[in-house]
Amino acid sequence: MEAEQVIEKILADARAEAEKIKKQADEKEAAEQAKFNEQLDEHKKQTNALAKKLGSEKKLHLLAAARMDIAKEHLAEKSRILDEVFDQARRQLQNLSDDQYKTLCTNLMLEAVETGDEEVIIDTNEKRIDEKFIRQINQKLGPERRGNLKLSDQRQTIGAGFILKRGKIKNNVSLNVLLAQTRKELEIDLAKDLFS
Repeated sequence: MEAEQVIEKILADARAEAEKIKKQADEKEAAEQAKFNEQLDEHKKQTNALAKKLGSEKKLHLLAAARMDIAKEHLAEKSRILDEVFDQARRQLQNLSDDQYKTLCTNLMLEAVETGDEEVIIDTNEKRIDEKFIRQINQKLGPERRGNLKLSDQRQTIGAGFILKRGKIKNNVSLNVLLAQTRKELEIDLAKDLFS
């Protein structure tokens, strides 16, 4: 073989080897591209699913927040109505006739008395609960309770109603306290409405 043929054979072998390497590289690149496309598709699917889930959760969160805002507004309106009702009740209690006020205080005192020997503390401006009133209550107390209530010399600013005192124990039966207790019970019911 001549030198030219040898060179031609070497070049042909080199071209064949180069073709073979190029073909392998192309196949490897195609396989890598297919794998990449598959991973990209999977990533897109996961991203879409996550976006859909987050969108759904966001929607649920917004709906829950809207419901809570509506419930708060509802509670605020009920609270405003309660304010009006209790202001009106307070005015009505302050404007009771003497007979109505004495009847109310008689019922409250008969219910609140425990032993029958308490002191009755009244408001600094109270004129309707007096010694005569206390004597009438003492007569109405049943046999299980002594009729020894005494009108205290001590007076406090309590508005309408009274305080029963026995030793260091005081039972506040002022109308402001009774209204506050009633209001607190109603507010608890309103709070249950809000969170139910």
